[in-house]
Amino acid sequence: MSLGPYASFIVTSYLLVAAVVLFLIVWIALDYQRQQQRLRELEASGVSRRSGRSAMDTR
Repeated sequence: MSLGPYASFIVTSYLLVAAVVLFLIVWIALDYQRQQQRLRELEASGVSRRSGRSAMDTR
């Protein structure tokens, strides 16, 4: 497979896109863990989620 005279540009572009996608995946995974930890801390301190209540609890 010959990429021609633009091979370096094509390969660099693909590597850059792969690096950005990998960075975003890692960032999202770390943020998810931080959000879960923060939620556990809030629930441990007595704060409850409104979505955790049933309709009967709000009356």
